[in-house]
Amino acid sequence: MNTTTQSLAMTPWKQGVKDAIPLLGGYIPVAISFGLISIQSGFSVLETILISTFIYAGASQFLFVAMAASGAPLWLVVIMTLLINARHVVYGPNLSPYLNHDKKWLPLMHGLTDQIFALAHVRLPQLPESARIGWYTGAAVLAWLSWIAGTALGAVAGGELTQRWPLINDILPFALPALFLVLIIPRCNNPLWSLTIALSAVTALTLKMLGYPNVAIPLAALCGALLFYALKDQRIVGGH
Repeated sequence: MNTTTQSLAMTPWKQGVKDAIPLLGGYIPVAISFGLISIQSGFSVLETILISTFIYAGASQFLFVAMAASGAPLWLVVIMTLLINARHVVYGPNLSPYLNHDKKWLPLMHGLTDQIFALAHVRLPQLPESARIGWYTGAAVLAWLSWIAGTALGAVAGGELTQRWPLINDILPFALPALFLVLIIPRCNNPLWSLTIALSAVTALTLKMLGYPNVAIPLAALCGALLFYALKDQRIVGGH
C-alpha cells in the first residue's frame, strides 16, 4: 500500500466526494433494487426510505424486509441483521487509528460500508492527519445519500421502470458484484494479494458448488486471511 502523504488540490471533504463518485455506479442500482423489493414486500414508500436511512446495511436490508414480510419474530430479525453486519467489528478498529484524534468520527461510523472501508483503508494513510476526517465525511455522506436516493427511486418508480425496460431486472443483480470487482482488481498489484484473492474466490466458488452457500463467504475470507499472513510473515511472496 502506498502510505506516502499526499497534498490535496481541494478541500478534504470535496476530495472525499470526488473519490467516492465511482461507488455510485454500484450503490444506486442496488438501492433501486432494494426499494422495489421493499415495496413488493408490503412496506410503504416512507418506511422503505427510513430503512435505508437508519439501517443502511446493504444485504441486511434485503434480509430484514424478507424476514419481516414472512412474519419472522422481531428478535430473530435483529439477531440475523447483527450477524450479517458483524464484519464491522473488524472494519472500525482498522480505520480508527487514522481518525481517533477527532471524536467526530464516532457518529460517522454509520456511514461505514464495505466499499467505503475499502476506499478509506487505501486513501486515509495517504492523507495528512488534518484532512482525514473531512475526507471520510465527504466520501461517507455521498455514499449514504446516494443509497437513500436510489432507494427512493426504486420505491416510487421501480415498478414502472422494470415494466418499461424489462432488461433492468437482469442488470440490477450484477451491479454490486461489479462494484466489488472494481475495488478488488487494483489490489492484484503483487503476488501476495493476487494469491490471497485467488484463493478466496476459488474457496467461495467451491463451497457454493458443493451446496454450502451460507458459509462460503466467511470461510473464503478466513482462508484468504490465513494465507495472506502466513506468506507475509514468512516473506515467501513479494511485499504488499
